Amino acid sequence: MAVEVVYRSSRDPERLFMDKAEADRYDKMLELAEALSSALHKAVPSLNEEQVEELGIFMAKNRDTFAKAFKNQPDALAELQADSVDA
Repeated sequence: MAVEVVYRSSRDPERLFMDKAEADRYDKMLELAEALSSALHKAVPSLNEEQVEELGIFMAKNRDTFAKAFKNQPDALAELQADSVDA
């Protein structure tokens, strides 16, 4: 019988990973998404909880692209539009 090591996300217990670093990255992404969701909800209270959560996760998953845009490279956001067309 073989033993397999599996890592579970502490923020999303249903999600399993084969690599600890990948699980840690996922948890950090979810932590950022939660912080972004909170900030977005304060800025735009008319957004419902699901919308705020989706926006937070989207921004957290694309944090590098948003970081470029916030550093005077607004054209970087075109990457997000190209990705959505490909999907």
